[in-house]
Amino acid sequence: MSTESTFQSTEPMPLPPDFNPETLMVAKTTEYGLFHEVRRAARLAADLVAHGTPQDCALAARILEAVLRCQERDPRDPHHGNFYWMREDDHVEDLNAVEFVLEALLPMMIRHEDRLPAEIRSAVREAIRLGLAEIRRLDVLVAYTNIAVLDILNTCLGGEYLGDEALARRGYEKLAAWIAFTNRSGHPMEYNSPTYTAVTLRALKRLTDLVRDEATRQRARAMAARLALSVALHIHAGTGRWAGPHGRAYQPSVVCETPPEVEMLQAWIEDGTVPAWVGQLLAERPAVYQVTETAEASRDLALTTFLTPEFALGTASASFHPQANVCIAHVRRPRSEQDPAGCGVFYTRYLFDEKWFGDAYHPTDRTKTRNLPDEGSFVGVQRRNQALCVYGLAGRSQFHSAKAALIWTRRAALDQIWVDGQEVSTLPVTIPEGATVVVASGDAYVAIHPLSRTALGKEAPARLVERDGDLVLELYNYRGPEKRFWELNWPGAFYKGRPICAFYVEVAPRSAYPEAADFAAAIHAGEFAETLEPAFTYPAEGERRYTVAYRRAGQELGLSVDLMQWRLLGRWTEAGPLGWPMLEGEFVRQAAEGTVEVAGARLSADGGPLWLVSLPESRRWIGGYLGLGPTSLHLATPEGEITRSVDGPDVLVWEAGHPSA
Repeated sequence: MSTESTFQSTEPMPLPPDFNPETLMVAKTTEYGLFHEVRRAARLAADLVAHGTPQDCALAARILEAVLRCQERDPRDPHHGNFYWMREDDHVEDLNAVEFVLEALLPMMIRHEDRLPAEIRSAVREAIRLGLAEIRRLDVLVAYTNIAVLDILNTCLGGEYLGDEALARRGYEKLAAWIAFTNRSGHPMEYNSPTYTAVTLRALKRLTDLVRDEATRQRARAMAARLALSVALHIHAGTGRWAGPHGRAYQPSVVCETPPEVEMLQAWIEDGTVPAWVGQLLAERPAVYQVTETAEASRDLALTTFLTPEFALGTASASFHPQANVCIAHVRRPRSEQDPAGCGVFYTRYLFDEKWFGDAYHPTDRTKTRNLPDEGSFVGVQRRNQALCVYGLAGRSQFHSAKAALIWTRRAALDQIWVDGQEVSTLPVTIPEGATVVVASGDAYVAIHPLSRTALGKEAPARLVERDGDLVLELYNYRGPEKRFWELNWPGAFYKGRPICAFYVEVAPRSAYPEAADFAAAIHAGEFAETLEPAFTYPAEGERRYTVAYRRAGQELGLSVDLMQWRLLGRWTEAGPLGWPMLEGEFVRQAAEGTVEVAGARLSADGGPLWLVSLPESRRWIGGYLGLGPTSLHLATPEGEITRSVDGPDVLVWEAGHPSA
C-alpha cells in the first residue's frame, strides 16, 4: 500500500561518486580489497524511489534486484531471510544486516511501492516477509538499544504493511518492553553514543511518521524526546562536540575528524526528529553544569559529565563496550593548521601488546582503521572537574605488554607539557613516582596523577611519548618478553585478583591558574589515600578491596572495587555515597514515580517515571512522563500550573507564562 504516488522531481537524482554501475551498489575500498555494502545499496534504492523520476525508479528496481540476491534464501540456513553484509560474502555473519536493510525497504514500500514494477514489488514484499521472520527468531535483547529499536521499527511497520496483526502486535509489545527496561534505570543501556543514538533516533522518527497504531506513535515520540534531552545536555557549547563518556563511538568522531555533533542535533531539530524545544534548551541551559544519568543500575553503569565553556569532562562508572570512551575530555582551543577542528581531546584506553590504530581488525567494516578498542575493565567516579579512574586487566593471560594509554590528540597543537612543575619539550620522558603531569591545551589544563599500578614484571614504567602525532602517557603494568601469566587465570590455582592501574584526572580552565605548575601545586595540596587489602589465593569466595580517595579543601571523592570479581563496591563524595540517579543536574531531574522537583518547579503524576527541566531565567519548563499507562500530569511552575490527562508517555512545555504543548 502506497501513501504517496506522485513523482516529485523532473531531473534524475545525482548518484554517489562511488556508485558502481556494474554491481549496482556503492563500492568501498579498504586495505583488504573492494567491497559493496548491501545496506547502503538498499538505502540508495529507497532514495531513488523517493526522488521519483522514471529513470530513478528504473535504476532503483535494478539495485533492488542486486540487494535481494544478497538475502539468504536457503531454508536450511539458521539465518534464512537475513542478508549478507557485503555483496562479496557467501554467508550471514553480522546478524544486524536484516535490520538495516529492512529499515530502508519498509518505509520505501509504505510510501512509494506503486513507483516500482509489479514483479519488483512482489519480490521486495517476499524479502520483507522472510526478513521479518528472521527478526522474530533473533528476538534481540532490549538492552541492545539501537538494534532493539530497529527490530521495533521493522516489526511494527512490517506487520502493518503485510497485514499481519500478530507480527505488528509483537512490535508494539517490544516497544513497551524496551521502554519498561529503560525506565528501570533512566537512560538506554547503549548510552550517549554519537553513532548509535543517531540510529535509535532515526528509527523512532520513522516509527512516529509511519506507524498506524496511535499508542505506539505516542510512545515512540516520547522516548525520542527523552533521548533528545540527553543529547542536548551532552553537547559541549565550547566545541560543539558530543561530550562523553560514550557507550560506543567510532574513532573519527572521537578525534573530531567529523563535523561537530551540534550540527547533527540542529538538523534533527529542523527535520522534526527531535522536538523544537531541544533547540531552546541548547541555547538557554546554564554555561556550567554537571549531569549524571544511569544506563543500567544492575550493572553499576552510570555516566557523569561536567561542562564549562572551556571544556567538558565525562567519566563512566564501569566498562560497557570496547568502543566505549570511559573517560574523555573535550577542550576548546583556537582553530589552526595543527587543529582545524578547534577541539582538543583527551581520552583513555587499556591496551595489550603495544596496539595502536591499524592493529585491530573490524570484521563488519573490513578494515583496521576505524577504532582503537579498549581492552581493559574499568571503574570510575567523577565530581565536576575531578575523576578517579581504575583499570583492571581482563581477558588476557599471555602478552608482552599491558598498559593504560592516556591520549591527547595532536601533540603539535598542545601548548605546554609539565611534569611536577618542570616544562618538558623533548620526548620520551619518564614520569617519577608521585609526579603530576599537566598538559596545557587551548583554554584548559588537563592534569593526570598516576596512582597504584600492579607490576607484573621487572619493568613497569610510566612515560610520556609521542605516537603518530598524539601525546600518550603510558602507565605500564608489564613490559617485557611475551609470557603466560598463570596468576591471571581464573578459574586457576594462583589467582589473587586483577592487577590494577589507577590514576586521577582533573581539568581546569587556563584562567584559573597562572601556570601549569600552579595547577599541579593545587593538586598536590590535596591528599590521596589508597588501601589495597592483602593478597590471598582466591577460593571462589571473599573479597580483596582496593580503595582510593582524594581530599582537598573539605571535599572528597572516592571509590572501592573488589579485585577478585571486579565488582564496584562503592562511590562517594564528602556528602556520602553516590546512588544511581535516573537523571540528575542543577536544572534537570528524573524520578521513578510520583513527583519530581527541580529549581522551583514540580511535576507530579500517579506513576512514572517523570523528568523535568527547569529554566526559570528563560521562563521555560519542560516535563515528561514515560509511564506506559494513563495518568494525570500536574506541572507547577513559579508562573502557573497546568493539569493534563494523558493516555501514556507524553511531554508538557510551559513557556512565557502559559503551556505551549
